[in-house]
Amino acid sequence: PQGLSSPQWQQLASRPLTLSASLCGPEAPPARADATFKVTMVPGDGVGPELMTAVKEVFKSGDIPVEFEEFHLSEVQNMASEEKLEQVLTSMKNNKVAIKGKIHTPMEFKGELASYEMKLRRKLDLFANVVHVNSLPGYSTRHNNLDLVIIREQTEGEYSALEHESVTGVIESLKIITRKKSRRIAKFAFDYATKKGRSKVTAVHKANIMKLGDGLFLQSCAEVAQLYPKIKYENIIIDNCCMQLVQNPYQFDVLVMPNLYGNIIDNLAAGLVGGAGVVPGESYSAEYAVFETGARHPFAQAVGRNIANPTAMLLSAYHSSPSSLSFKSLLSLYPIILCVSVCICVCMSQVRTRDLGGYSTTGDFVHAVVENLRHRPVS
Repeated sequence: PQGLSSPQWQQLASRPLTLSASLCGPEAPPARADATFKVTMVPGDGVGPELMTAVKEVFKSGDIPVEFEEFHLSEVQNMASEEKLEQVLTSMKNNKVAIKGKIHTPMEFKGELASYEMKLRRKLDLFANVVHVNSLPGYSTRHNNLDLVIIREQTEGEYSALEHESVTGVIESLKIITRKKSRRIAKFAFDYATKKGRSKVTAVHKANIMKLGDGLFLQSCAEVAQLYPKIKYENIIIDNCCMQLVQNPYQFDVLVMPNLYGNIIDNLAAGLVGGAGVVPGESYSAEYAVFETGARHPFAQAVGRNIANPTAMLLSAYHSSPSSLSFKSLLSLYPIILCVSVCICVCMSQVRTRDLGGYSTTGDFVHAVVENLRHRPVS
């Protein structure tokens, strides 16, 4: 879709869709016509429930054979408990695939350091978070035609929930970096680059200051890089990386980094292509896949106002992935149709939500996607 103008996309919208991999990644294997697949759904907080309603509406209109097992898990709405967490985990383990909104984490300390988001990631070992930052066709930003991937280790680092008050007024917060997990995420990044035909992996670090912790991460990445001679390997300090992303993001291809840096870079990069409402994300373990927005924001101030952009949530299940567990492998032909329909709606300015400079509501956007689905014959 890169390089197509709005008139070209409007022309495309009026044509029958020949199903191919050219627009939304590799073709999926065929699925049985009578198959229905169960997917765990966790709406989360903020606009999460509204976005999930959009997903369900679009899936229903497209006759996509998915049955959602829905669980409401929230720390701020008194809908969180270990029992409910276990129910969610059981569903995820059975279904292998989930779609999730942001579970907001309160800042107040109430005796438990690990949030429910962290517990989900750890119990499922969702070690790799993948955010594909891709410019939307027909929507211009300062940097157009961007195509980079951010891979974040998300089970250790600064988000280890290991803090204590050593003496009154002094808090020690532990950052955990292990060789095993550093090598694992590095291998994931290089495998991803190899599978997706990408040419370079850049490790992001602060080893000049955190010589042991980030030094170990950097050393692990360099060791793994030697096993992939066809992939160019570089490293960059996190603060310089932020500046370079703003000035010249085209120099990057695949970036791999520890937990906190990934959280920051995900959000910065999302801002380059339109914001949190348009960038999808995925989290993987060896067995499970969880789809969510790339920049995790509850957007609480928009609750009930019908202004949230559902693009990221709609696309999150359909991006190319390094795992055979993606929705794409489950839903066969449907993702290509939906991906094209969403891109057309973004491209056509009359159905852009406010975050993209338009005046359309969440409902308007969903209605436009649904109409595109209904009026696109498949050949």
